[in-house]
Amino acid sequence: MAAHEFPAATKTISAEEREFFVSMGERIASLRRDHAVTQVQLAEALGVSQQTMQSYEVGRRRIPVSALPALARTLSVSLEELFGEVSPKPARSRRGPVPQWQEHIEAIAKLPRTQQRFVTQMLATALAQQARS
Repeated sequence: MAAHEFPAATKTISAEEREFFVSMGERIASLRRDHAVTQVQLAEALGVSQQTMQSYEVGRRRIPVSALPALARTLSVSLEELFGEVSPKPARSRRGPVPQWQEHIEAIAKLPRTQQRFVTQMLATALAQQARS
């Protein structure tokens, strides 16, 4: 049996626990993508297979507590953020609320790469048209 697999006789988990592990898996996948880490790279850091890492991300398997510190270190996040207890706070300027354009840039950064390229092309076209006016 691999280091992070559970024996077949583990007790059934509650719906609430299942929801927790699915939610944590989604957070892990999101943080992994945000930090440009592949499933293979993360699996190697934890000493598990890519398939096991995928199972953690979809909540099919429970990630062992002993793996959480290495996971947090690899993703450069705190354990609290990994558990969803805190969310990264956007930096505020001394002049008041974050400008709308900065909020848009942060939202664009969270899009998949293909959508980011599309938005970049649209913005470049609009700026080029403005420069010609």
